[in-house]
Amino acid sequence: MKHLKFLLIGIFFGIVLVKSEAVSWYRIYEMFRFQSFHMYGIIGTAVLTGMLFFLISKKSSVKNSLNEPINFPSKDKGFKRYIIGGSIFGLGWALIGACPGPMYILLGTGVYSILIAIASALVGTFLYGIVKDKLPH
Repeated sequence: MKHLKFLLIGIFFGIVLVKSEAVSWYRIYEMFRFQSFHMYGIIGTAVLTGMLFFLISKKSSVKNSLNEPINFPSKDKGFKRYIIGGSIFGLGWALIGACPGPMYILLGTGVYSILIAIASALVGTFLYGIVKDKLPH
């Protein structure tokens, strides 16, 4: 019962993404071919909303679900790793037609072939956990 609110927010978020066609393979395809502004508008709105909530929570004393203050550690500066990581993420997104969050929404809408992508993402995450100490960070 403690985490019911998170489940309800996730369900609401999934419904919004389905109704806005943000999980539509055709919309994602249009975005990567620069044929439509639809997805850029959704992503831009999400980025601006995230920035706003980040600034608000940084200025006020927002607490997490364990009632502890939320910490915002600073990140190392770097350009190359973000370009390489973003390119790998974008290529995966373009090949699969979904980023990690909407993969589960697609599964909920009955697109069972996305199970292959989810399994691959889980295996990739597991393998990264094994080799991450050997990689340059």
